[in-house]
Amino acid sequence: MSSQPVESRSRARPAVASQASPCDELVIRAQPTEIERPCRRKRLALSATILGSSMAMIDGSVVNVALPAIQGELGASIAAMQWVVNAYLLFLGALVLVGGSMGDKLGRRKVFIAGIVIFTMASAGGGFAPGMSWLIAARAVQGVGAALLVPSSLAIIGAVFDGEARGRAIGTWAGVGAITSSVGPAAGGWLVDAFSWRAIFFLNLPLAAATIALAVSSVPDSHKSDAPHTLDWPGAASAAAGLAALTYGLTEAPARGFGDARVLGMIGIGVLLLAVFLMIETKSRNPMVPLDVFRSRDFSGANIVTLLLYFGLGGVLFFSRSR
Repeated sequence: MSSQPVESRSRARPAVASQASPCDELVIRAQPTEIERPCRRKRLALSATILGSSMAMIDGSVVNVALPAIQGELGASIAAMQWVVNAYLLFLGALVLVGGSMGDKLGRRKVFIAGIVIFTMASAGGGFAPGMSWLIAARAVQGVGAALLVPSSLAIIGAVFDGEARGRAIGTWAGVGAITSSVGPAAGGWLVDAFSWRAIFFLNLPLAAATIALAVSSVPDSHKSDAPHTLDWPGAASAAAGLAALTYGLTEAPARGFGDARVLGMIGIGVLLLAVFLMIETKSRNPMVPLDVFRSRDFSGANIVTLLLYFGLGGVLFFSRSR
């Protein structure tokens, strides 16, 4: 099995899952990596990756508990509330492929820290948001930052740890991620009740500062030794645009109806662009998502189960919290 298709599995699976997929250890073991210096503070490096990825995972769900408070203060519609959730997940899911490729090429620590900085600035913007448009934009930028830091955090573990220690580190990373994702909504609810819905965004600022300090002091920069010189920008652009159009059409459907011309047009454009994405990946020399990975039953099955799980969970959380 070549290293490129295996490594791409990490970037292809859904990034919002609360725990790592069964393929993660195989993915990291297959990565040919070059580092600029040995890591002497491995536990601190692992702490940095856990803290950074936990922020991104928590923000994928914690905002759900604040939706009633946000709606009451900003006077938002149901469609606008959907975009508060969808804007983050849309950009995270669409750009995580780009984030993984940039980390391979430019250096995982550089991209990881850049993602933390973008995520933190967007969190501050969300906390100070005077209206829904501002908040939705901040959530979208948060998704961009998360798309950079999440794949880099897992790749850093592969560069820092070897052998059995690598497997234990992956397990720790996945386990803590699962715990923080489950604790996040409860902690968010407490912050909303005790302070304000804005507190769930401001909480990211000290966490991000600690993460950056740990990363700078303990994480060596690394990159994939055989990374392609150019990124698959046509594939990334078509995937992001297709997901955006499809999400917009489905979000507007409850208010306008599925027979509305705008809804049908956006859904059609989304499907067309995603078909173009598949064509690009088929012909690209360095595809972001080599389509042959879907021949693996384990890989395809894990992604289908994750899709169905979070499809149901996301709907339950949204409709149980919004009015």
